[in-house]
Amino acid sequence: MDVQNKHNTYNSLFHWQSFRLKLVFEGIAIGIITGFLIVMYRYALEKALEILLEIYIILAIRPFLIPFWIGALIFIGYIVGVLVKHEPMISGSGIPQVKGVLLGKLKMKWWKVIFGKFVGGILTIGSGLSLGREGPSVQLGAAVGQGFSKVFKRIKVEEKYLITSGASAGLSAAFNAPLAGVMFALEEVHKNFSPLVLLSSLSAALSADYVSSKFFGLKPVLNFKSLSILPLDYYFHIIILGIIIGIFGVVFNKTLLKTQGLYSRLNWIPKKLWIIVPLLVSVAMGLLLPEVLGGGHELIVRLFTTSNFSIAALLVLLLVKFLFTMISYGSGAPGGIFLPLLAIGALIGNLYGFVLVYYFHFDNTHIYSFIILAMAGYFTAVVRAPITGIILITEMTGSFNHLLSLAIVSITAYIVADILGSKPIYESLLDRVLHKQDDGIVIGNKKHKAILEFAICMGSMLDGKEIKHVKWPAHCLLVAVKRGEQEIIPKGDTIINAGDYLIVLTNEDKVSKINDAFIKMAGNCETHTK
Repeated sequence: MDVQNKHNTYNSLFHWQSFRLKLVFEGIAIGIITGFLIVMYRYALEKALEILLEIYIILAIRPFLIPFWIGALIFIGYIVGVLVKHEPMISGSGIPQVKGVLLGKLKMKWWKVIFGKFVGGILTIGSGLSLGREGPSVQLGAAVGQGFSKVFKRIKVEEKYLITSGASAGLSAAFNAPLAGVMFALEEVHKNFSPLVLLSSLSAALSADYVSSKFFGLKPVLNFKSLSILPLDYYFHIIILGIIIGIFGVVFNKTLLKTQGLYSRLNWIPKKLWIIVPLLVSVAMGLLLPEVLGGGHELIVRLFTTSNFSIAALLVLLLVKFLFTMISYGSGAPGGIFLPLLAIGALIGNLYGFVLVYYFHFDNTHIYSFIILAMAGYFTAVVRAPITGIILITEMTGSFNHLLSLAIVSITAYIVADILGSKPIYESLLDRVLHKQDDGIVIGNKKHKAILEFAICMGSMLDGKEIKHVKWPAHCLLVAVKRGEQEIIPKGDTIINAGDYLIVLTNEDKVSKINDAFIKMAGNCETHTK
């Protein structure tokens, strides 16, 4: 180990308090940079979608121009396919890739990701594919965090925090939802509530939200002014909605993975041309059903502002939006699933509300409440992050009157998806990404050290054991046990308790294996790398 690395490891272990404060200021800087980047991304997407709708209006009037538009889309698909081929990390949502980087299983070149994801996302989403901006925003923010670390020569201990801070800032700026950005980093990306992750992510998310709000205003992304509060007598129907939403969430996950499998069997089409398939499908969508184009923000708004959708029209929109999302995401195009799945959830909620109104004589003002409840429940069933879903919908709508009902529908949908054996979608997508890479690939330099932090949950095989009675993985050293604000120097008779955080030192090239070993030892707890 070289002198500089010794110095870095020493500082990381023995200057922990100042390290926390440093992360806060770095989080603010990353949040500001990410905020400006996502503002440009959102603005470009909004303008692109406005132009797209004008194009389809012209095509409806002058159908002889359709072949020229098809040629333009084929060219766009080819360009994006080349970008994805040269940098596979920009494919799809980007959130599974960020999780893989934090687990030490994937490599990410920050400047390639920023350029490829930014350009690729604008070209594909702006061309009408049913993809969202939130996944790319998370990955763009994570790449900003990694770039900050590389440019200012930060050590590996800091880099993982900075990546997480950027990811949190990305989601915050994408939806003007800072608390959801923080919660997503804690609940989905790391699966535990480390104080260091909380501090750095919160500072980044708040600063990114400030920048975003300066450009897009302080209004919620979905500014609904007249949301009625559901009476307690309706809560049984909320549970029924949660069950329905949970089942549909499982269908979404399984269909999405199967669609990716179908694309992989298209041996007669080169992989870099897969994106052309949904782009060609988008032509028919734009001419026949333009409501399904794009992520789905405008579709959700229309559900609240117009009441002329019949049940048959809603069923058609639901089916077409669902299938178009599958075709779009399965192609590997740069884009996320947050907005599309929220739009699908909104359609299900609208249908459910209409059934209650027309067949059970419910007050029709409650239809809008069922829409936002279904959005939160569907997000939970697909992503399996209920707290994030509740906070995200609350921040997006600006209404705190539905917290209890949002919690009930989310918990119900979570339980149903869990009973049906559906894995969280981002975990499944990460497994597919890792399956495609070479088994022998090694991430990291064996000359450098990395510090890992592992949360101990109740029921873990380590809970209640003395350190000397644990068979620890090779190539690692337990250097500290954090218990609240107390940091314990480990000894043989030190007992590990639920709620402790184990600080482990290892070589950088062993991070992935050590992570896997501790995940097994920690039971249901997942880890995060620092």
